[in-house]
Amino acid sequence: MLPISGSYNRLDGPQPLFRIRFGKIAIAVVSLALGSFLFCVIWSLLFEFESSTSTHCDVHNYLPSISSAIGSYEPQKTVWRLAITLQLPARIVVSKMYMQYYKDTIRRNRRVYAVIACLLNMSENLALLSLSLWTSMDNYRIHRNSFVVFIACSEFYMLISYFLNKNGRKAPLLPMEEKSLMYKRNLFITNVTAFILAGYCFLRHNSLCEAGVYTFFALFEYIVVLTNMAYHMTAYWDFHAMHVTFDWERGLYLSQF
Repeated sequence: MLPISGSYNRLDGPQPLFRIRFGKIAIAVVSLALGSFLFCVIWSLLFEFESSTSTHCDVHNYLPSISSAIGSYEPQKTVWRLAITLQLPARIVVSKMYMQYYKDTIRRNRRVYAVIACLLNMSENLALLSLSLWTSMDNYRIHRNSFVVFIACSEFYMLISYFLNKNGRKAPLLPMEEKSLMYKRNLFITNVTAFILAGYCFLRHNSLCEAGVYTFFALFEYIVVLTNMAYHMTAYWDFHAMHVTFDWERGLYLSQF
């Protein structure tokens, strides 16, 4: 785990102003994105059903695409942008935590992959912010390029981080880390499968204009987004023993108790 200096309080030392278990922060960050995503989809279904599910094919569909749900209407657009902006600092901090985590747990000859994984993670977060701020209606080129970067960085990050934890460690996994690794594997497989199926449904809808196919495209899109959120949530188990602590002498730091 992360090397922590001064992890235990001295009787004559400064007492922490606050200490929060990392797991609570992880849940809050994921809940912010998840809650805004569900709000956007449900609001679109309730109040913009016809317009949010329509396509150029003019056939029946029953779910809005993600780009329609989060980027075409208010208040959905503002809610999504606000949630993604607010969660960004915490996700960047977690990426830096993983950099130290890999330095402590991954064999030296595999650390270049750890650096790549963390850079991919940061790039994914920035691309997510970009595609959220510039929707396809605002600036299609920026939105499209940001989406490509987001998907590419996301998939490669999940793949590399999984194999780093599976095959690159100095010591055997702890029970919580084994649980995290199992979730990483299952979520990555589900994510890739859903992405392929979404691409197939999108191409089939555009070429054949069959009723309901775009609905399946939207459904698989949702699975891609939800499994991506869940994959990042595995940090809950990787850092299960960590606390975010603040005192006036050291400022904000990580501690283990």
